[in-house]
Amino acid sequence: MSAVPQQRPMLSLDEALSRLVQGSVACRIDQTQTVSTFDALGRVLAADVLSALNVPPQDNTSMDGYALCCADVPTAGTLLPVAQRIPAGHVGQPLQPGTAARIFTGGQVPAGADAVVMQEQCVALDGGVVRIDTVPRPGQWIRRRGEDVLQGAAVLTRGQRLNPQALGLAASVGAASLSVLRRPRVAIFSTGDELMMPGEPLRPGAIYNSNRFTLRALLQAAGCEVQDLGIVEDTLAATRAALRNAAAGSDLIVTCGGVSVGDEDHLKPAARAEGELEDWQIAIKPGKPLAFGRIRRSDGRSDGCKDDGKGGGEDGGADGGQGGAGGQSGVALLVGLPGNPVSAFITHLLAVSTVLRVMQGMDSALPAGLPLRAAFDWPKPDKRREFLRVRLNGDGALELFANQSSGVLTSVVWADGLVDNPPGQTIVQGDVVRFLPLSALIAR
Repeated sequence: MSAVPQQRPMLSLDEALSRLVQGSVACRIDQTQTVSTFDALGRVLAADVLSALNVPPQDNTSMDGYALCCADVPTAGTLLPVAQRIPAGHVGQPLQPGTAARIFTGGQVPAGADAVVMQEQCVALDGGVVRIDTVPRPGQWIRRRGEDVLQGAAVLTRGQRLNPQALGLAASVGAASLSVLRRPRVAIFSTGDELMMPGEPLRPGAIYNSNRFTLRALLQAAGCEVQDLGIVEDTLAATRAALRNAAAGSDLIVTCGGVSVGDEDHLKPAARAEGELEDWQIAIKPGKPLAFGRIRRSDGRSDGCKDDGKGGGEDGGADGGQGGAGGQSGVALLVGLPGNPVSAFITHLLAVSTVLRVMQGMDSALPAGLPLRAAFDWPKPDKRREFLRVRLNGDGALELFANQSSGVLTSVVWADGLVDNPPGQTIVQGDVVRFLPLSALIAR
């Protein structure tokens, strides 16, 4: 009688993420590109952006009004002749004592003026005279030279993903182009003979491959170049061929399905034949099974991480698989996700996003989360760390999607975030829970 295999202890999520970080550090991307600031949205900076100037470059006004010297307006109702007019983009003359300058938002404050009075507190009179109906304070409505950015300051830092406001800041200091890392090259494929593509007649026993669309879009949102290898036949030979093909042109391979314990789950033996693999059970719900490894590359590329010839598991045993063959040009990392749609979505946000951030020299930590009030009860928690699909209601509290099954994809469309619930933790309405916005997880 064959022995029943012992169930392996589950890894905590923190331990799994730590191992992902350690296993990805050697695969950091160091190739850079120079791109127009116009075209840099979503890219990761390869070098700090230093300001070549002060912003603003000179004192200017934040209001339409009149530039003057406070000493010339001792009381409300003081009359001053208007000696000049200064639109934005023009430089006026030094302000003569006892006069005012008509000035418009963004206009450079003339030498000799120490305040601006907004036009709503002034009355223009005939004969080029203005009545100042308030007593000004020195410095009011003046934006000082270098108030926003000092010359030489680092306004954006290496490893930062460029969002729209970062591009505006780069432009404000005169950066017409930016040095960025090349995009991560990621190959994806799904395994499962039950999978079909939308548009095809659905045969008995089959399902449409939603994960292919979800994961491809998540990778594109993360700024990756995606090579989509489609659906791979459920055979060991086909899976090995897909891994070789994927490794030839990618830094990272993301697969979906085939990481469980079924007889038709061929990813693990295929990965061990083509490289090395760690086979994990993670104490999270949904998304317990996860695979992490490296696939040897023999295409002559040397811009990936190096194969050190070591096995993937900590003890070199079954979990680690075969050791990689030394002397190859490099390897591609592999993350194998579970096949259930919500499990694949959440483990991608947790695991694949962490690997991609490490590869690009970014902070790999999960978002801090927000303390928000629960508008639901959760009386029967799991022993695993749970990620519950929720959304904010009009009262600023979190509502729970009724069906938390790992196969209910409607839950992640309805939700705008996840409650990160510790193992065994019950929730009662009014409790403060840790909320992770999906927008923050997807934009990592």
